[in-house]
Order: sequence, then structure tokens, then C-alpha cells
Amino acid sequence: MPLPTTAALTLLGLTGATQVLAARREARAAKLTPPTGQDVEVEDRRVHVEVLGETGPDLVLIHGSSGNLRDFTHRLAPDLARRYRVFVVDRPGFGWSDPLPGGGGLVDQAAAIQTAVAALGATHPLVLGHSYGGAVALAWAATMPDTLAGVLPLAGVAYPWHTGLGAFYSVLSHPAGLALVIPLLTAFTPTPVIRSEIAKIFRPQPAPDGYIDHFGPDLTLRRGQMRTNARQRRALHTEIEALSPKWAKIAVPIEVVHGDADDIVPAQIHAIRLTAEHPDAPLTLLPGIGHAPHHGAMPEVIAAIDRLAIRADVT
Repeated sequence: MPLPTTAALTLLGLTGATQVLAARREARAAKLTPPTGQDVEVEDRRVHVEVLGETGPDLVLIHGSSGNLRDFTHRLAPDLARRYRVFVVDRPGFGWSDPLPGGGGLVDQAAAIQTAVAALGATHPLVLGHSYGGAVALAWAATMPDTLAGVLPLAGVAYPWHTGLGAFYSVLSHPAGLALVIPLLTAFTPTPVIRSEIAKIFRPQPAPDGYIDHFGPDLTLRRGQMRTNARQRRALHTEIEALSPKWAKIAVPIEVVHGDADDIVPAQIHAIRLTAEHPDAPLTLLPGIGHAPHHGAMPEVIAAIDRLAIRADVT
């Protein structure tokens, strides 16, 4: 057999084996971290929503990049459910929600989430978005102001930054990365690497006890979710450039919460500028807190939600 033919067959076999191993990991993730909420159909696509609490103001929680609703249901959402009716959402393409065409931009994601929670009764909720989800929440407030009562960007992306996309997402969002690199990551990323990456998100605080097992990081490694995430990350800077001039005109109450030790979404670029440019967007800047204030400073985050409810007159 000619050498090129042998090499091609070997490569084909390795590719097939990688896809099999990736599928096995995805099946294990589905078994260990099954859906916890209910599916709402929005234009023939599922949006997965978990509702906690029976009384109080409606509150929607939108997770960040590479996440799912379990980030909130570890501690924050159950605590809030004592006084709020909490709608915790898997963003389109994440957790157990179906993706939108092309990955779905900020405005399209906001519209899908708004439609889903409204179908469950949250027609005028408070909206909290963490990290990338903060940009979705701001897009919601800027483009559909009559459908929410107030918005809280939590360590949220709000303005253009100057460090570029970075090598990792440049590779992953390239067509070759989407087709070839992502299955390799799904199949072969070891558990210690996953734990290390999660630790980076929480630093300088540690991840809470039991968080990793509850969150289900293998859900994040599924091929479809990684492709959605890569496409969204590539598009984010351009979307933020176009949308951020609208933030100063948001008419609903805003509370901004950010950690001053956040090295993933720096407060100076995002939160401090937002509160400077909006005439009524008070900032709670948390000393020594990193990119996960809802874990590292949960009482302060809940206090900001309570202030937003009072300002929005939904208590």
C-alpha cells in the first residue's frame, strides 16, 4: 500500500476514534448532569429553564461563557428563591438549550430568553447576567426595555477591550478548529486541566466545596457547546462595539456589581466605565473579589438584587 494511502487511512482511523471517545464523554455528561428544569419551545428550539421559588418578584439569571444554569443553582438561586421567583436559564446552545443559527448574537439570545421566561409567567422580570451573560442582559435592557423591570450586570462584559480574541479562541473559532480541534478537546482534556481552568475563573477565591461536581464541567466540553461558545466569543467584540453606545440610554434601573480583583473582565474597562457613562447606574465594587462575586461575595450580590427590586418597584 503506498505511503500516502497508509497515512490517510491512519488519520481517518484516529479521527474516527476521537469522535467515538468524544461521544462517550458527552454521554457520560448527560447521565451525570441531566436536565433539572423544563424546556420551553421558542421558534422550534428548546430553551431550558429551571424555576425556583413560588412567590416574590420575578428574577432571571443568565450565566456566562462556557457555563450553564448549574453555576447559579449551586447556592445563589436556592437562597434567592426564599424571596424571589427565580428563572435560571441555559443560554441558547449551552446546558440543555438548543443553539441559535450561527451561534446566536447577544440580541438574539436575549430575545429567545425573554420569550421563554415570559411563557412561564415572567413578563416583566429583574434580569441578572454574569460575565458574557451581563452583555446579554444589557442587550435585553437596551433593545426590549418594556419587557423587564431592571438589570444587574455581574462582572459583566460591557465595553470593547484591547487585548484581542486570544490564541485559544482564535484557533477554536477557525473552521479547522471547529471541525478538528474541538473534538480532540472533548475526547482528551484531562480532569486536572478542567479543575485548573475552573480555579482560574474563581481566583483569588477558591471554588466552593462541591461546586465542580454540581456544575458538571463535562457539559461544557461537549462538541456542540464548544462550537457555540467559540463562535460567540469571536463575534462578541464586534457586537459590543455596536451595542455599547446604547447602554447610557437604558431606561430601566441598573445596579452594577464587580470585583476589583477580576482579571478576566476587568472592572476598569467595563463596570467603572458603565457607571460613569450611565446617569443612574450605581456600582458596587467588591474589594479583593475576582470574577465570581455570586460565589465569593454572595451576600453583597443579594443585597444589590434587593436594591434593584426596590428601585424597580417590584418588591
